[in-house]
Amino acid sequence: MDLLIQNLVSPIVLAFALGMVARWVRSDLEIPDPIYQALSIYLLFAIGLKGGVALSNTSPQELVGPVFATLLFGILTPISAYFFLKSFGKLGRVDAAASAAHYGSVSAVTFLAAIEAARFAGLPADGYLPALVAILEVPGIIVGLLLARQTRGGGIKAALHEVVAGKSIFLLIGGMAIGAICGEAKMESVAPFFVLPFQGILCIFLLELGMVAGRRIVDAKNAGWRLVVAGCLLPLFHGLIGTFGGVLFGMSAGSASVFGAMVGSASYIAAPAAVRIALPKASPGIYLTLALGITFPFNLAIGIPVFLTFAQYLERFF
Repeated sequence: MDLLIQNLVSPIVLAFALGMVARWVRSDLEIPDPIYQALSIYLLFAIGLKGGVALSNTSPQELVGPVFATLLFGILTPISAYFFLKSFGKLGRVDAAASAAHYGSVSAVTFLAAIEAARFAGLPADGYLPALVAILEVPGIIVGLLLARQTRGGGIKAALHEVVAGKSIFLLIGGMAIGAICGEAKMESVAPFFVLPFQGILCIFLLELGMVAGRRIVDAKNAGWRLVVAGCLLPLFHGLIGTFGGVLFGMSAGSASVFGAMVGSASYIAAPAAVRIALPKASPGIYLTLALGITFPFNLAIGIPVFLTFAQYLERFF
């Protein structure tokens, strides 16, 4: 309970909540789209840079287990989400597959929130985790599109290009390459810009996402109780399994909890772009509501503290 309260009163969660309140009270607060795009570019590039520096200090042997676990969950989570959404959620094949692609991929902002929650709890996470974010982004989307088994001509190829060449993956991989090549010493010259202001900029970004999620709450009400329950159960189940897998593959409690949050998250940047191209018949009102209107707030408020507590419990036995 203390961990849950601690996470709820963190600046990034409260900034997200403020954005939702702004929409509920019909405030005229708006963050211009160019500024929002600039914030997302900054955050993704900064994550990549920090991950690259950490990779330059990490041995390849240390990465074998985490990378294998990431690929494994990137395949299994969209499959489990697909069958659960078809059976319990009563979705058709295309909508279930489109939503499964979102749950198989990863939310970079949930990752950031989990990193901060772990830090506040005194459980710092390993620096190589941003590399796992980039790895986890793609396989779930591929599996989701294959589960649909029905796309327009060239749909999967175009969608995969959208994912790989999209800004999230491009900036993460590009930033990691720069950070790994330059190393910690050379990156100190840009640390005042990419390290110190990071938390403040993240709060503004979460404020905008809160406003977006506030608009999606109406969609959640119309989605029916089954999808609302699914949007809470899927991240909880995937996150707990991911946390257990992280500990099993040798991660520390902090890293395993962040990894669990990654596995339990749902993408709302790369996956929607790919699904829009490959599965035009899928309903954005379903997959965006699940990913951004239900699962994202659930993970911020409940999921991340649960994964942290579970990782600390598992650490006693491994």
